[in-house]
Amino acid sequence: MRIARFSIDGNVAFGVVEGDKQDELVLDIIKGIPFAEFELSGTKVPLSKVRLLPPVLPSKVVAFGRNYADHAAEMGGEAAQDPFAFFKPSTSVIGSGDVIRYPSFSQELHHEAELAVVIGRMCREVPRERVKDVILGYTCANDVTARDVQRREQQWARAKGFDTSCPLGPWIETELDHSDLAVQCTVNGQQRQLGTTAQMVNSVEDLVVNISAAMTLLPGDVILTGTPAGVGPLQDGDEVAVTIEGIGTLTNKVVKRG
Repeated sequence: MRIARFSIDGNVAFGVVEGDKQDELVLDIIKGIPFAEFELSGTKVPLSKVRLLPPVLPSKVVAFGRNYADHAAEMGGEAAQDPFAFFKPSTSVIGSGDVIRYPSFSQELHHEAELAVVIGRMCREVPRERVKDVILGYTCANDVTARDVQRREQQWARAKGFDTSCPLGPWIETELDHSDLAVQCTVNGQQRQLGTTAQMVNSVEDLVVNISAAMTLLPGDVILTGTPAGVGPLQDGDEVAVTIEGIGTLTNKVVKRG
């Protein structure tokens, strides 16, 4: 099931995406929210008539670094054998079609295509065998990074937490085997990254167990699982697209702050 969050005529709602062809997709509006039992209203609107929003508004985005060995190597380091977490604030989140604002304090902006895990229920100290029970589904993410700032500052708060640095979308896929999905990033139609979630050093289960041992996760919280090799620069006017097998494509344009 694909669950989207959208706005139409000034109203915000969740809906289930139906259809196979992009130009024929429709949304069946959900009664309520997707973090509990819900019903479909039967009221359907064409996807082309709505504005897609970030599929969730997380209280926190927990991101894991150096979780692909080839990416760690291209950055001059080694993969993190034990999960290595950092935060991106809720104010960094935008949706598919929204603009990535190139920050004024950086001269080197990079894309990082990632599988994002969306938490579906409040949980803490989740045992490995129950991880699947606390996950609502999966979406595409772009961990946009001010690489020069990341190198310069020991803390990554500004480098990875600036406004618009966490595009998510286009929707949440709830029925997905996450173990071996192709993860791709293109810039202006040219492929930059291509990997698979099977290359993760620490699995989705590892990451959920690790972070939930330290803190409570709330419905709508997001976990970013790391990026494969091929990260690279973004320029003013670029269109960057993250595509994950079985989910869809997250697309954003980069615009320099005036």
